[in-house]
Amino acid sequence: IIKKIKKKESSKKIINIDGDDLRHISSNQDYSKEGRIKNISTAIAIARFLANKKYTVIISIVAPYRFLRDELKEQFTFLEVYLHTREIRGREDYFAKDYEIPIDEKALFLDTGKLNIEECSNEIFNVYRKMATLA
Repeated sequence: IIKKIKKKESSKKIINIDGDDLRHISSNQDYSKEGRIKNISTAIAIARFLANKKYTVIISIVAPYRFLRDELKEQFTFLEVYLHTREIRGREDYFAKDYEIPIDEKALFLDTGKLNIEECSNEIFNVYRKMATLA
């Protein structure tokens, strides 16, 4: 999805912060609540830095705790995308059992069991474009 958005918006400085990449960089393999909060807080700090450098930042992480997402919303305009599925994909051991689903009516909900990558990319890109024209 990220590659497709970058391709469509090639004139902009777009960077992706991926949760798996962050875990490799920081060596944080802790999937407890505390470990997740630490990983998400690191992503938020990096996003703040990059946004101040005029990058469009895409954060691709499991961010189960609403208070952390809300903290970022207070400082930046962003599109919250909730990707979900009921399909078994083999990573269920890493699921956050206490995930707090977005309650923001502006959040984009995409069922990846019903939509393919192209369809998800188009949905995200279309909402992103609307937000960009309003900003």
